[in-house]
Amino acid sequence: MPSMKNPFLALLMSLASGLAFAMPAGHEYAAASGKFSNPVIPGFAPDPSIVRVGQDFYLVSSSFEYFPALPIYKSRDLVNWTLIGHALSDSNVSGLHTVESSGGVQAATIRYHQGTFYVVTTRIVDGKMASFIVTARNPEGPWSAPKIINDAVGIDPSLFFDDDGRVWYTANWIPPNPEFDGQAEIWLQELDLKRFVLKGPRHFIGRGCCQGVWAEGPHIYKRNGRYYLLIAEGGTSYEHAVSISVADIVTGPYKNNPRNPVLTHRNLSYDHPITGIGHADLVELDDGRWYAVALGWRLLDGRHGILGRETFLVPVLWESEREWWKENKQTFPVFSPDSGKVESHFPLPFPALPQAAPAEFRDEFNTTALNPEWTFRRAPIRPFHNLRDNTGELRLFPQPGAFAERTQYSFVGIRQRHFQFESSTVMAFSPEHHEEAGLAIVQKDNAAYAMTLAKSVSGKNVIRVSQMTEAGPTILSEQAISETKVFLKVTGNALAYQFYFSLDGKSWLATGPVIDGSTLSPAVLRGFNYTGVFIGLYATSNGLKSDNYADFEWFTYSPRSTKETLGLRRTQ
Repeated sequence: MPSMKNPFLALLMSLASGLAFAMPAGHEYAAASGKFSNPVIPGFAPDPSIVRVGQDFYLVSSSFEYFPALPIYKSRDLVNWTLIGHALSDSNVSGLHTVESSGGVQAATIRYHQGTFYVVTTRIVDGKMASFIVTARNPEGPWSAPKIINDAVGIDPSLFFDDDGRVWYTANWIPPNPEFDGQAEIWLQELDLKRFVLKGPRHFIGRGCCQGVWAEGPHIYKRNGRYYLLIAEGGTSYEHAVSISVADIVTGPYKNNPRNPVLTHRNLSYDHPITGIGHADLVELDDGRWYAVALGWRLLDGRHGILGRETFLVPVLWESEREWWKENKQTFPVFSPDSGKVESHFPLPFPALPQAAPAEFRDEFNTTALNPEWTFRRAPIRPFHNLRDNTGELRLFPQPGAFAERTQYSFVGIRQRHFQFESSTVMAFSPEHHEEAGLAIVQKDNAAYAMTLAKSVSGKNVIRVSQMTEAGPTILSEQAISETKVFLKVTGNALAYQFYFSLDGKSWLATGPVIDGSTLSPAVLRGFNYTGVFIGLYATSNGLKSDNYADFEWFTYSPRSTKETLGLRRTQ
């Protein structure tokens, strides 16, 4: 979850220099050696929260302005995850129609109690916060309408179900008269689960080990009769960290672990391949072992987090203090006990269940609903696509809106999950003078590229490559064609993107310049940038009404390598 007043922006802007880059480690799949590769959910998957139900694990992550919101992942082994649905999928109640970039739904917690799944989160639009809970008997849905929790100030809510039947709600807030900018505090209050209202006194239970420097992401656990408060601190960049404290009763007082922070990469070089580790959640396996999920960045050249914050997995061991003079020795979790770091590879949690190599995503559009991997930028006010008019194709209707902040426009995309990839589609479209449709890569509204079939000023069909920035769209290239059915492709190689088109699906022509992916990096973009790059299908009528449509027969996304190594350099 981004801090309410975060050093992230200033930090990233200060890093917006340099052209060479090094490829971060990860995704050299080592199942044969009994290991798994981090991140376990690559691409935009920040603020992970996890719960185990029987033999299954479920995880939720932040979605910000994207919709459907609150993606739910499922796994049997903690290393192979499948996106099974979203906890917020009703556009009418989402409040996300005109949400700003990096606003929206963020930092959720998922829990399970007596047959019901609970997801609690905060929606932020124009600085206005509303925390709510959605519930489901089946994590694939349907999920309930949001139940707003009145008087729930702050961000990053979590739920704790105590074994005495009481339910506790915890979150952060900015205390009165903070000692410095960004100081936050964790609070706790009992929740009436039948009426979804807070009751009883509010308890202020901790500021972590760093005097409350962006203290957030609280989770409470109970182990051997004691209560543990796990929080994130330091902001979601290089100084991000995880700390833990313990209490004899749930309302505190909580005593900090003297070895805090228990997980961080803040002590490592800026050039370390994994950084920004924080915002963790713990899970106990049925055999008594423990693991944690946490967010982290893989940055190109220590600067460019184009994939966004990802989900990493680390083993956890509980240890008691060993000082002989302490009469009441505390027990605390030790994250990544062998090194104290989030490693690119760890031993498999379940040796008989190896991690699968990354597979191609291919959609033939032969279902009645979109695959859960597809998301929109903002909740649509009205549908702009369907899978019914032409069986086996996705029909996309151009809207007047184009890439612009808070705007409704016709884009449906999937997360870029790898630094090296190839994505393609085939489209049938007859553009009028103001219309265009095709393939796009998007970081935010003012940081995107599109290759579209459009009409030129002279009235000819052209393959157009455009860049979207704060100043508006810029046409980078146009190439005349006569056909109305075209194959479109984009490739990514770290910070180098290239568009291609084909008339037969066999012979491909590069079009437009090689795109400098650093222009899609949070390190060079203004404002808060908490998402990653998406790749998908796009159509616009550029401010005018249109009854036209573009039909897409299929869409593919393929990792180009299962080995993403250190030392790859971009040539200027």
